[in-house]
Amino acid sequence: MLLSHDSTGSGPAALLLHAGVADSRMWGPQQAALARGHRVIRCDLRGYGDTPLTSEPFDNASDVKALLDSLGERRVAIVGASSGGNVALQVASAWPDLVSDLVLLNSAFALPATRSLQRFARREDALLEAGDVAGATELNVATWLGPDADDDARELVRTMQRQAFQIQLGAGDDIHQQAGPAIDLGAITARTLIVSGGQDLDHFRAVANHLAGRIPGAKHTQLGWAGHLPNLERPEEVTALITDFLAELPR
Repeated sequence: MLLSHDSTGSGPAALLLHAGVADSRMWGPQQAALARGHRVIRCDLRGYGDTPLTSEPFDNASDVKALLDSLGERRVAIVGASSGGNVALQVASAWPDLVSDLVLLNSAFALPATRSLQRFARREDALLEAGDVAGATELNVATWLGPDADDDARELVRTMQRQAFQIQLGAGDDIHQQAGPAIDLGAITARTLIVSGGQDLDHFRAVANHLAGRIPGAKHTQLGWAGHLPNLERPEEVTALITDFLAELPR
């Protein structure tokens, strides 16, 4: 199954991978600016946005690779947020010649969960087990957006998370997601910018420090004001951060 996607602009390809609380709509504030110099590809991973969940086994990294193959892209920059960042790491590790640049916004990675992340997961599970999808949605909005997010950003995340819950809960137990390629951080050859948020959960700051120390040549920028989704919290600032990095000449 091919992931639902759209493509705008022309030039070197830039693939945008959304967070687990969102879908491809989260990149709306960045799409037009990036499309001035790139072919911007947004996609919905399975179970998000316009991409359904099916009963066949799948992994997100292979889905992304299949999408890029179908579009004829042999060299791309990838911008990934949260769980989308983890998928970007899988792709850049498994197919290093495919990925020229990586921008990781509060990327997920398999480090032990901190107490704050465990506490969030327990609260979300309890709400969903009680059938309180609205409560679980509001918990996600409150947890993953920092203090600078405006009402429009909060409503967008609310809409995206509610839809994701509907798709995923509707699929029941008939989901066969696989882990996908193991990540070897030392195998990544892409120019890499790691962005972390000072207002985000401590788990993701620990992940950012871990990645920065192990991806060859990686640059780490911490935004003290940012929560987990900085591109929605201060869109213009984060758009400039991404476009400036992608415009830099390779080392």
